[in-house]
Amino acid sequence: MQHCSPGSKIFASRAEASVTPGSVHDTTDEGIPPNRRYLRISLPKGMRVAWHGGDLQLFSRVRTLSMGGLFISVPDPPPVGTKLRLSFEVPGGNVHAEAIVRNTVPGEGMGVEFTRLGLKDRILLENLLKRLLR
Repeated sequence: MQHCSPGSKIFASRAEASVTPGSVHDTTDEGIPPNRRYLRISLPKGMRVAWHGGDLQLFSRVRTLSMGGLFISVPDPPPVGTKLRLSFEVPGGNVHAEAIVRNTVPGEGMGVEFTRLGLKDRILLENLLKRLLR
């Protein structure tokens, strides 16, 4: 985990994706559970996300990814309801999004839901998910 400051060049450019085709460990078993809108993809090799919200600015690993949000590994996640700004690199460019913390697992991380995702960012994310599901 690395600290960074909003607006720094590091924040915008150091979110490194180590996702390559075939790196998907699994999807969430028997399709999409009834309480979920999107299929989640596990990223065992991880992907880095730069995020800031509340008083925190960090780089963390993404454990799962979907069109609806991410599960971010962080030992001491911010409280549920915290608004975040996210930036992560995918093949084709950087995805920038706004999100909200929906659930936390102390010592493990937080589930965040995208609340704002521009058209370009949505297309980049959709293309990545299509590649990973091949």
